Amino acid sequence: MKLHKWKDVMRSRFSEEERAEIKARATAELLLEMNLPELRKAIGKTQLEIAEAAEMAQANISEFERREDHTLSVLRRYVAALGGELEVTAIFRDQRVRLKGV
Repeated sequence: MKLHKWKDVMRSRFSEEERAEIKARATAELLLEMNLPELRKAIGKTQLEIAEAAEMAQANISEFERREDHTLSVLRRYVAALGGELEVTAIFRDQRVRLKGV
């Protein structure tokens, strides 16, 4: 049985445009997993910068990052201070449901 390289299979089955679209979809679906301090550092922000943007004390940000149980309202403020938007998704076997109004 002859083995083929994945790159060769992709080139023979998909056009350049199709390969670009497949790569874009795969990149968009890539799951990054970080805790809050890792996320903050990856974005290049300090606790003080987040505290100012979220209108909170720096000590509260420090405590919040160490907690394991977060309220959605404070988590939403934290993520917004990082420049992002919080989404809440429920996962049921093969289906993802984005929850509205939470």
